[in-house]
Amino acid sequence: MAIQLGDTAPDFTQDSTTGPIHFHQWLGDSWGVLFSHPRNFTPVCTTELGQVARLKSEFDKRNVKVVGLSVDGLKDHEAWSRDIEETQGAKLNFPLLADSDRKVANLYGMIHPAASDTMTVRSVFIIGPDKKVKLTITYPASTGRNFDEVLRVIDSLQLTAGYKVATPANWKQGDDCIIVPSVSDADADKAFPKGYRKLKPYLRLTPQPNR
Repeated sequence: MAIQLGDTAPDFTQDSTTGPIHFHQWLGDSWGVLFSHPRNFTPVCTTELGQVARLKSEFDKRNVKVVGLSVDGLKDHEAWSRDIEETQGAKLNFPLLADSDRKVANLYGMIHPAASDTMTVRSVFIIGPDKKVKLTITYPASTGRNFDEVLRVIDSLQLTAGYKVATPANWKQGDDCIIVPSVSDADADKAFPKGYRKLKPYLRLTPQPNR
């Protein structure tokens, strides 16, 4: 069965470059990003891991733990880590799962047989502190991921978890938000002291409430 939004993220124990990861325990009260790589020593993956290493402080600011996955072993991971640092100018600073038995890849449906029966697709799972899956994105093996978009989505997820708002198309930090339709105008008057603009009865814009 494919993992759907709102499902509990499957728990697992797997070796990694920082030691064994007991996933739910490792996450603790943090948000999490689990993302897969088709295999080691591939060019697109190398650039992605370097980019995530450079963005580590941005994930930390958002209380997000990041873990990568590849279906190769730890020895290969160590050699690949040196390549990443040499070519990308960033040292691997988060765990990379050694999923040689494909346990995690199969749990999360990361192998799509029509694409490849041995390599994972470029899956991304964002997981909340409640261990529920909040977002999934799947890219083909040939397309590198946009991690600025991953951070943008996390900002939206964390905002909308705390306030009765949604974020419009292309939203980014500091932009106006949408008051969800379940909030009446009377309740909106109390809940959003910065006020709001009513474009339609179902479309009310308010300044980002946590800024």
